[in-house]
Amino acid sequence: MALKSTIFKANLSIADIDHGYYADHALTLARHPSETDERMMVRLAALALNAHQLNDMCNGDGTLAFGAGLSDPEDPDVSLTDFTGAKRLWIEVGQPEEKPIVKACNKSDAVVLYAFHHAAEVWWKGLEGKLARQSKLQVWRLPSETSQALAALAERSMQLQATIQEGALTLSSNLGTVFAEPLRWK
Repeated sequence: MALKSTIFKANLSIADIDHGYYADHALTLARHPSETDERMMVRLAALALNAHQLNDMCNGDGTLAFGAGLSDPEDPDVSLTDFTGAKRLWIEVGQPEEKPIVKACNKSDAVVLYAFHHAAEVWWKGLEGKLARQSKLQVWRLPSETSQALAALAERSMQLQATIQEGALTLSSNLGTVFAEPLRWK
């Protein structure tokens, strides 16, 4: 018998000072049985960091949502889809292989990747040259300490406040506050 995903609910209030984006998002996250709290919370942080694209890319007329994640490798972890159904923004977290990244670049207007984990440096060194020509791709690194601190905020029902200022994310809940300053690699 296959294990089912665990459902998490998050009410996320975003104040993106850098981009003038202020909104509340009621989110449902399905955590695959093989997904960790750390990866799930990095997905949530990636959504918060890119929520302003809903206005910037789609003038507010689009859908920002979590994908199937680990359940379907062909689906982004987070995506922004416009009213025509076109993928405007494709967000991945972790350390995917080259082929799915290139495929994502061909399927959307922009691709943002958030690498985390202590092995991310080694992963990036192996792919950096291969992905240099992907003009639609941005690659960011979250330090391991940050992604682990994000995991500590995970609860089945979350009330989160996200503030983005000068490129850094401050994510707060009743369990604490995490400061995340992603480092841009590409």
